[in-house]
Amino acid sequence: MNALDGFGLDTITFAGPLEAKLAAIAQAGFSQVMLNARDIVGHPGGVPAAVAAVRASGLRPTGFQVLRDFEGLSGHLHDYKVDIAKGMLEMCAALGSRVLLACSSVSRHATQDYDELARDLRKLAMLALPLGIRVAYEGLSWGRTINEYTTAWDVVCRADTPNLGIGIDSYHIIAAKTPPDAIEELDPERIFLVQLSDFMWQETQSFEDRMTTARTFRVFPGEGVHSEALADLVIRLENIGFRGDYSFEVFNDDYQQLPLDVVAARGRRSALWLRDDVLHHAAPLPAWATQSRAA
Repeated sequence: MNALDGFGLDTITFAGPLEAKLAAIAQAGFSQVMLNARDIVGHPGGVPAAVAAVRASGLRPTGFQVLRDFEGLSGHLHDYKVDIAKGMLEMCAALGSRVLLACSSVSRHATQDYDELARDLRKLAMLALPLGIRVAYEGLSWGRTINEYTTAWDVVCRADTPNLGIGIDSYHIIAAKTPPDAIEELDPERIFLVQLSDFMWQETQSFEDRMTTARTFRVFPGEGVHSEALADLVIRLENIGFRGDYSFEVFNDDYQQLPLDVVAARGRRSALWLRDDVLHHAAPLPAWATQSRAA
């Protein structure tokens, strides 16, 4: 068994061509990768070449991202988003990914009626079903209506479709200050993806601040100031029986300027902390984080 089984890195964290990203992830000891659509469609050889590169890497796709602003629209906007969803599902299937990540809508054109949101997510899940794909619905902390995992779970339950589940993202939980107690109310079999990251300040002051931090300055678990909260989240998930994949969802402009192997090594260090310390219920704050802050 691979020492880092259960953990994966995201191609969005790295600079450079897709093949180099995949190689750095594999060489760091990871066996899976979260794939970003831009890395696939932006490949110089096109989507077929990107698919071939992923398959040749030996890495298992954790999931494929991200479908945005799908639910709650009507008329021509709804039809447009259905076409977009079909295209993304086809790429997801071609890559061998069994999970498509869909983020809650931020569109002012979308309804705020939960039942209508659930109806659209049920439709998305039905489109994914023949392809053997599960849809992980994630509440963005700046979403217009759904901006916490608790409300995302509400809509998923209303949709009541086996291949529609929830995506958990530690960043959004911490940024929105959503109490973690409701984790115990989730069905672990319907948690299709857990994405982990931290950040360097105690709180985000506004939706705009959340977006800026999320898209430019997340850090790996254990590198930020929310290690205790992150460790608590992971332990809660394990305690309810979650045994799925953890992916490091780290958008960081600084990492985009570092060698790929250096960034992948930081990810490996975080995975080992989570595996050896957090999941074995040792002290939640890693020693290397404490040392770096003291320095």
